[in-house]
Amino acid sequence: MNFPSDLKYTKEHEWIRLDGQQAFVGITDFAQNQLGEIVYIDVQTVGETIQNGQVFGTVEAVKTVSDLFIPVTAEVLELNEALEDQPELVNTDPYGDGWIIRVAPENISDLDSLLSAEEYRQLIAK
Repeated sequence: MNFPSDLKYTKEHEWIRLDGQQAFVGITDFAQNQLGEIVYIDVQTVGETIQNGQVFGTVEAVKTVSDLFIPVTAEVLELNEALEDQPELVNTDPYGDGWIIRVAPENISDLDSLLSAEEYRQLIAK
C-alpha cells in the first residue's frame, strides 16, 4: 500500500495535504481497500466550518456506509465534483484525483498533531 510522505494522516484513515493556506482531504489507500468498491460520496457541509474530528460526509461502498471525519478544524470550500460521476476515483487514485474535499484550515499548525506516513503505517500494522 501507498502512503505518501508529504501527507498527514488520522487514526480514522483520512489524509490531508496542505496547499498554501488551503488543503485537500481524502481517505487513505488502506481505507479504500477495506471499504471495497466505492459507489457514492455524500458531502453536505460545503460552506460550513467543521470542528476537528467531526463528520463532514459519508462514503458509500457496495456493502457499507462509513463516516468521513475532518482531520483539522476547517471550512469546507469544495467537494471534488469529479466524484459525482466517478466515485471509483477514490479507489483508483485516493491521493490524487480521488481527493474528496478542499478546505481552509483555521490553524495550519494543527496539522502538526496528525500522524506522519510512518506513524500511520505502524498504526495499521497492529
